[in-house]
Amino acid sequence: MNWIILIIAGLCEVGFSYCLGRAKLLTGTAWMAWMLGFIIFTIFSMALLAKATQTLPIGTVYPIWTGIGAVGTVIIGILFFEEPFTLKRLFFISTLIISIIGLKCL
Repeated sequence: MNWIILIIAGLCEVGFSYCLGRAKLLTGTAWMAWMLGFIIFTIFSMALLAKATQTLPIGTVYPIWTGIGAVGTVIIGILFFEEPFTLKRLFFISTLIISIIGLKCL
C-alpha cells in the first residue's frame, strides 16, 4: 500500500510543478488560484511522502519520489509549456527512469 502512496506523492509533486508553471504566466486572482493549487499539492505530496517513509526505507523513498516528480515535470513541460523534446532529453529521462526502477528492485 505504501508504494501506491509513494506514487501518488510523486504525482502530487508533478501537480505542484504544473501549478507553478501556470502561475508564472499570470497575475492577480488567477495567479493566486494557481498558487493555492501549488500549496495544496505540496501539502499532499509531503504528507504522503512522510506516510510512505513509515514503512519504506528513506534511501529508496526519497529518490523515487523526486524521480517521479522530475520525469513527470519534464513530460508536463513538453506537453503543456512548449519545452523542447530532443533525443538528449529522452536519453537522460530514460536513464533516470532506469535508475528509479533499479532502486525499487534493490
